[in-house]
Amino acid sequence: MSPFPLLRLLSHEDFRPGPQLAEALGVSRASVSLALKSAAELGVEVQAVKSRGYKLTRPLDWLDEPIVARQLAEKARFFDLHCFDEIDSTNIALIAKAHASAPSGLCYAAERQTAGRGRRGRVWHGVPGDTLMFSLLWRFNLGMADLSGLSLTVGLAVVRALQKLGIHGAALKWPNDIVTSTGKLGGILIELSGDTLGPSAVVIGIGLNVGLCKEARQAVDQPVDALRSLGYPGDRNTLLAALLSELACLLPAFERDGFAPLRQEWESHHAMQNQAVRLLMPNGDVLQGTARGVNTHGALRFETENGEQQFHSGEISLRSAI
Repeated sequence: MSPFPLLRLLSHEDFRPGPQLAEALGVSRASVSLALKSAAELGVEVQAVKSRGYKLTRPLDWLDEPIVARQLAEKARFFDLHCFDEIDSTNIALIAKAHASAPSGLCYAAERQTAGRGRRGRVWHGVPGDTLMFSLLWRFNLGMADLSGLSLTVGLAVVRALQKLGIHGAALKWPNDIVTSTGKLGGILIELSGDTLGPSAVVIGIGLNVGLCKEARQAVDQPVDALRSLGYPGDRNTLLAALLSELACLLPAFERDGFAPLRQEWESHHAMQNQAVRLLMPNGDVLQGTARGVNTHGALRFETENGEQQFHSGEISLRSAI
């Protein structure tokens, strides 16, 4: 059985005996034991004490649709939020909904994704309660060719939201990463469908590390960071509401004016602005140069001894030259 019904019954304050949990869930004691094992495999720590039962070692911060809606206030009308305990991928699910003519503003958030992924097909690792993973379907009258710069706009919305929550130290790394000075904080995955001249349907996937246990840090092959390391004391519902609120402002502005008015602000948050960098190309080549910011369409301005070149995201990765 899924561990989530069991985890929702457990408290971090009081022990609950195994027979009581089995009765509440309508399952056998063996099923409870299997669910506890599954919870441990997900990275959720449950304390077991003989004759007393089980409790969480720390509280789980559950996503809650009504709480997010209340915090969004009047902007709640832009969104139709659904929170899942477990789903294969919020992006995959919303792409299917987009093809089925679902309206703009449909938003899926999940405690766990079994097939969560980032840019270039990388697996997205998340521990329940420690990550915020959600996807938003947004429809534009623009054609797909006019949506360049959208991922950078979304990144700017993330940084704005974090700053309004008092979280400082987050920066952007072209094209889709949210970073700190010590590692990756999160990422953005944009998937498009539609006609060249419009309209277009866009699924925006955002993943942020809220807190990271040792096992989660070891599961990834790069330095990572988390919001709690930056001093964020709040919950994920507040965080989700803040992010959606900023997206409700910036996505219509992007459709109206494009990325150009946001370019300077984006560059002010670019972690590698005017720094020596490497570009890792899809064919394995590595280019050395200096990141000079982005153009009005969000393409990277890359300066070498032979002059300036401009690169759109595609399968290119930006790395520090050090």
